[in-house]
This record gives sequence, C-alpha cells and structure tokens, in this order.
Amino acid sequence: MAEHQPADIPVSVIICAKNEARNLETNLPAILSQIYANEAGKAMYEVIVVNDASTDDTPIVLQQLEQQYDNLWSVHINVDTLRDLKGKKFALSKGVAHATHNWLVFTDADCAPSSAYWLQNMLAPMGAGKSIVAGYGKYNRYGSILNTWIRWETVHTFLQYSSFALAGKPYMAVGRNMAYTKDLFMKAQSTPVWNAVPSGDDDLLMSIVATAENTAVVYNKEAFTISPAKNTWASWLSQKQRHMSTGKYYKTGIKRLLGAYGLSHSLTWLLFLGLLFTPLCKIVLILMLLRSLLFWCLLASASQKLDEKLIFSIPFFDLGWMLYNFVLSPYILFKNKNRWT
Repeated sequence: MAEHQPADIPVSVIICAKNEARNLETNLPAILSQIYANEAGKAMYEVIVVNDASTDDTPIVLQQLEQQYDNLWSVHINVDTLRDLKGKKFALSKGVAHATHNWLVFTDADCAPSSAYWLQNMLAPMGAGKSIVAGYGKYNRYGSILNTWIRWETVHTFLQYSSFALAGKPYMAVGRNMAYTKDLFMKAQSTPVWNAVPSGDDDLLMSIVATAENTAVVYNKEAFTISPAKNTWASWLSQKQRHMSTGKYYKTGIKRLLGAYGLSHSLTWLLFLGLLFTPLCKIVLILMLLRSLLFWCLLASASQKLDEKLIFSIPFFDLGWMLYNFVLSPYILFKNKNRWT
C-alpha cells in the first residue's frame, strides 16, 4: 500500500452521468473518500458529477450524496437544453466549466477506484511536471469467454498505447481513467475536429495536445479504475465501434504504425496457416514458435503487472485478434456513432 503523501495542488474529478443512479450510489462514496489531503488533513479535491438529462433517479441520488459529502457538486443538464457540442462532449464541457481547479481527473459513473490512493497515484506524474496522465481501466472478472476476451483485448490495447507513449508517440488513453489540465482541455475543445464525433474525447484530446514531454502512463495497481464489462457480444461490439470511431483522426504517422502492426500480425498468422502444409512446414513451425514465445511472454508479463489472470488464454486470443481487426477496421476508417451511451 502506498504511503500517504500530503497533497499540494488541488484537483477536480469530473464524471459525466446519464441514467447512472445505481452506479453513482455504488461507486461515488469510494471516489469521495480518497486519501488526498494536505498536511492539515483537508481534502484537496472536489468531485463534479454532470447529470446529462437523466430520466432515472440520478438527481435524487446526487442530492442525497451531496448532503453526506461536502466535496461533491452536481451539474444538471435539462433534456431541452440547446447543445453546441455533440454527445458526451457537451456534458464534459459543463463539468470542466464548473471545475474550480486546473488539474482534472476523469472517470465514469460505472467505475470504482482500485484503492483509496487512486487519486494520489494518478496525480503523482502531474506533480512531477507532466500535464497528461493515462491510467489503466480494468474490467471485473466474470469467468466467461467474452469476459476473458475483453480483458485480454484491454491489456493488449494498454500495452500498445503505453508503449507508444514511452516511445514518445502518445496517441490514446481511456476516458474512464485519465487526467489532464484544464488548459489542455480548452485547447483541444477549440479545434474544429473536437466536435466531429460525439464520443472519443479521450483519444481526440491525446491526438491534439499530447506530446512526448507532457504525457505519462501509470500502471500502479492502486491507480486502476474497475468497471463491469459488457455481458453480450452485441453490446461489446457496439461499444468497440463507438470507441474506435475516432481512429481516423489519429495523426498520420500513428495510423501508419498501428496499421503496420495490425497488418504484420495478420500476415504472420495467414502465412503460417498457408505454409503449414507445404515442404517449408518445419521452418515455418520453428519461426512461428519463436515469434509466439516472445509475443506471449510479453503479454503474460503485462497481464501479471496489470493484475489480470490471462496466461492460458493468450495463445487463443493471439489468433482471435486477427479476426478482431478484420471485423472492426471499417469502423476506424468510415463509420461514426452519433450517441455517447
């Protein structure tokens, strides 16, 4: 467990919620009870929840929690409010506008922090001079094939974008666990591309303002957020389509590198399967074994550090990721979703 370090700089935690009464009731207390205080013991953070025209009990839950916690503030958007931004971005803009502090941390209503030191760990790089922090958004473990695949793909994606960030080419983060300054948000929001799609605020912000110098990645187990994974293939596919709709807005160099990685992965398996029953089969088997051992060991190490139990599923989903790319690539290049929930 991390030792408590006095908090010197205050922060605003922002959550956008649309019909999330039960999730807020369950998860907000853990966020509102974070150990992030100054030497006098005063909490150095506020939590702002934007109720985006909810039709459930979200307003009631927020009102009850505001009576218990003096660092919780709610912002309510009416259903008939005129919007100048698409989807979730309008709610985000309202939350940021009401934020008292320049340091901002973002998560979702269905996310719970992995520890009471979540904020402390997420903000440590910002205290060291960084202005963007990408964290890990973990999913609950349910024990189904779909759930195992979702967690495998989440580890793989984190390994991708964290490696790119460490190499000086940051391009994405997950909005359920990231931090950046209000100044950078305002800069991103002022660009024409910001309102091109209703979702994807996390990736768009990274594409617009993230640099090798201002970005850090945190993978400490106490800095995770944990949320429920989708429980049907259809709902997961819909979620992925929405998440990947901003891929076309990545920088050209990033798109080429990601495309080359996906293509090389697919060609490796296709060539292996195509040459397996030829006179070259022994050489092909040896080369594929060496490649697979290296790739699987890398993923196994990453999954262990991220507290994921995935070792035995890695070989199967290595092949499955090729099919995943074929299914979802059109949504990167052509399609957008027009809603954020």
